Amino acid sequence: MADFGGAELDAFRADARAWLDENFPKALGADTEAQQLAAQSPAKPTGDFAVWKQRMAEKGWGAPTWPKAYGGGGLSAAEARVLAEEMTRIGAVNPIAGMGISMFGPTLLEYGNEEQKQRHIPPIVRGEIRWCQGFSEPGAGSDLAGLQTKAESDGDHYIVNGQKIWTSGAQWADWCFCLVRTDNTKKHEGISFLLIDMKSPGVEARPIRLIAGNSPFCETFFTDVRVPKENLVGPLNGGWTIAKRLLQFERNGMGNRQNGPAPAAVHEIAKEYLDTDATGRLADRDLRARICEHEMENRLVQLTARRIAVEAKGNQGPSAATSIMKNASMKAGQDRQELLLEVYGHQGLGWEGEGFKAEELTTVRSWLSSKAFSIFGGSAEIQNNIISKRILGLPELTQSR
Repeated sequence: MADFGGAELDAFRADARAWLDENFPKALGADTEAQQLAAQSPAKPTGDFAVWKQRMAEKGWGAPTWPKAYGGGGLSAAEARVLAEEMTRIGAVNPIAGMGISMFGPTLLEYGNEEQKQRHIPPIVRGEIRWCQGFSEPGAGSDLAGLQTKAESDGDHYIVNGQKIWTSGAQWADWCFCLVRTDNTKKHEGISFLLIDMKSPGVEARPIRLIAGNSPFCETFFTDVRVPKENLVGPLNGGWTIAKRLLQFERNGMGNRQNGPAPAAVHEIAKEYLDTDATGRLADRDLRARICEHEMENRLVQLTARRIAVEAKGNQGPSAATSIMKNASMKAGQDRQELLLEVYGHQGLGWEGEGFKAEELTTVRSWLSSKAFSIFGGSAEIQNNIISKRILGLPELTQSR
């Protein structure tokens, strides 16, 4: 469908508004944070949220721009933006979430064959299965192409052996999109992109307890796992190209988190905890200046993300510019958590107990979690290299002897 505007887009807005007003359970709009948590939760949805998820799945609007042939909404980029605006208006959060929607699905639409699309895309659109990402390994983090998990040919199957690390949600996932080595004589050109059923014999996911107190990541082991060759996406030894594209989708999601209303501004929270002067400003001039700088930077990130969305025509997907947005967005998130803890003072030292508000305890854990923002999805240094080479066109540095 074309990315049109004017009267036709106005008509779509009216239709979308009418459908949302009729189908979105009004009680959910009072707590968008609860909706976001429910969308990410591995638990089966209940109550109004279950109703909302089913209705959005049947409509295909959980993946609004994906083709209708696979259960998606078939909307243009412009229509999808209108839908997002109308959902924000009533406090509705997209109930279809996860790596299937944000990372794997868009990649499979580009690189998968028709049988793979028909098999995997509809369940993703309906939110019926969960996916995890098998990329990083203990010896292959920033140098992802150094991975050693191997897939050896055995008739109409591959036999997979190896270990992955930081596999988000592997303990709950139904499937894993995995990078495996199928040629030991080449580095980048010896990697393939393989889909692995997490219920297969020989797959073991062990949760890793993090400093923030939760276990969203796992170390995942593959021991003689038999994977049908029909689960190979793209050409044999062509996985590196697919992986790079998938990482662009991942970074695009990290740098453009526009789901739901913006959180309260730091300066407003600060006024609840700190002294103000006669004009109502924070009395601490240094802190006031740093909060001001953060909020300007954060606003610039939001405006840039919005501009990129508006300028995007068709559904060509993200570009190398996602590396810029990933770095900028992650830094803004880290700065926010640091400032909030400073604002809370001794109330920012809590871990549990009745002496702390829920938002204070949440901020402490979010602050700890935010330390990984500049690492996962490709470290800030890796993103800077991408920016310098692919966007700025700078030459690689060579060391002189």
